Amino acid sequence: MPLRLRLALFGAGVVALALVLFGLLLYALLAQGAFTNQDDALRARAHDAVTALGGAIPAQQPVVAPANLATSTDVFLEVMSADGSPIYTTGVMNGSPPAASQSLLGQAQQHHGAFATQGSLRLYVVPFANGYVMTGQSTRVPESNRSGIIVFLVISAIPALLAALIASWLVAGRALAPLKSVAGAAADIGRTRDFGRRLPQPRSRDEVATLAGSFNWMLNRLQDAFESQRRFVADASHELRTPLTTIQGNAGLLSRGPALTEEVRAAAVTDIAEEGARMARLVDRLLTLARADSGSQLSLARTDVKPIVEEVCRQAGTLRPDRILTVEAGSAAVDGDEDALRQLLWILLDNALRHARSTVDVRVSAEAGWARILVADDGPGIPAADRERVFERFYRADPARSGGHAGLGLAIARWIVDQLHGRILAGESPSGGGAFIVDLPLLRPS
Repeated sequence: MPLRLRLALFGAGVVALALVLFGLLLYALLAQGAFTNQDDALRARAHDAVTALGGAIPAQQPVVAPANLATSTDVFLEVMSADGSPIYTTGVMNGSPPAASQSLLGQAQQHHGAFATQGSLRLYVVPFANGYVMTGQSTRVPESNRSGIIVFLVISAIPALLAALIASWLVAGRALAPLKSVAGAAADIGRTRDFGRRLPQPRSRDEVATLAGSFNWMLNRLQDAFESQRRFVADASHELRTPLTTIQGNAGLLSRGPALTEEVRAAAVTDIAEEGARMARLVDRLLTLARADSGSQLSLARTDVKPIVEEVCRQAGTLRPDRILTVEAGSAAVDGDEDALRQLLWILLDNALRHARSTVDVRVSAEAGWARILVADDGPGIPAADRERVFERFYRADPARSGGHAGLGLAIARWIVDQLHGRILAGESPSGGGAFIVDLPLLRPS
């Protein structure tokens, strides 16, 4: 069932419930009023008759054409003697004057007037001299009034319900029109992939304006993600094409057989091995970034930074004996992941060792609730305008600092630091080279 129809039916249902409650209350009040009005009329007629008689009992005389109370709804008047015998009456029931019961006469004498319903008649008796005056009317009168009230309520409720349904339909259509526009725009954007398109922002400050703003914000995020993904795929394809071309070329060269000299053959094999290792590193880092994009989370536990830094620096110094690697590590415990911290340090050290002229400094210190890791080199440095962009995927700040690498390491480093609830900054070392500062929250002593 369409939402507009459901809203219209809901609005009509609320109005119907309100009409039912109002109708029941009105019916109860008017029905009670009908009985009260009949009793007031009977009492007034009886007291008027008592006043008119002036305390004298009239002589018994017949009434010409008395009303037939079985069919008439007029008020009748009857004067009775002290024992309840009729003396004068304007109405008959089944050919004889209506008779009041002894209990009604007793109540009338006791309370100077009493009401009672006998059969189809509503009666009122009031004592008078040595007798009684009785007035009465058919009970069909208030019943007829109640029936009229019901008919009035039903007839008036039908157009009210139709009006409520039409009004709810129109209001729901007007309220849902912006949502329909949002749905249409979303369908067009999904079909055309035009993530640069935006919804017009309504001037109102209602929920529709909030929805439009949220939708446009989502489109901004989608556009950024789409453009980033497209650049990522293009750059990854470009990076993989270079080693593949080298491997294919050297493989083709080796396929010529024994005509090659041993020197050429060894160079081709070396190129294949180096480019294969480069492809392996690239694919491994692409997989790491894919895990990051999928929302993968690191499993954190208490980790001491100092032994990890010392071990990674020792291994890095062994691989690059042509560089001077100085390490100064203080004790610092963080909520981290040991493997992720090792990968982070390897990325920073690999970057520094490749760009350093001769020296790389690594420092670990604890200050102001943070464990700070500093990796600095004496190389060409990072321009101030590029110190934020170096963490983008495949971005190269300067050919002097690229060295043929894909540019994924620092993007992975930022993801790791974010997972550890820290921060990473690029800056300048005291020697003018590049420096990377990583701050991780210290664990409080237990």
